Amino acid sequence: MKKKYKIEVDCANCAAKMEEATKKVAGVKDATVGFMTQKMSVEFEEEVDIDAVMQEVVKACKRVEDDCEIYL
Repeated sequence: MKKKYKIEVDCANCAAKMEEATKKVAGVKDATVGFMTQKMSVEFEEEVDIDAVMQEVVKACKRVEDDCEIYL
């Protein structure tokens, strides 16, 4: 399943860091973060709790870019 989220990120480099961090979270199959569009697209593995995975994504993104926002 693929879902899109509105985000706030300050620069393209930060968006790239968020994308890499998101891809490393268990349960995430693929992810793209668009700085210009301020959107994140996340493709999830089958049979995962999307809400739980997204909580981990938020934590991972905050570690690499502490002032980013992901609107769940």
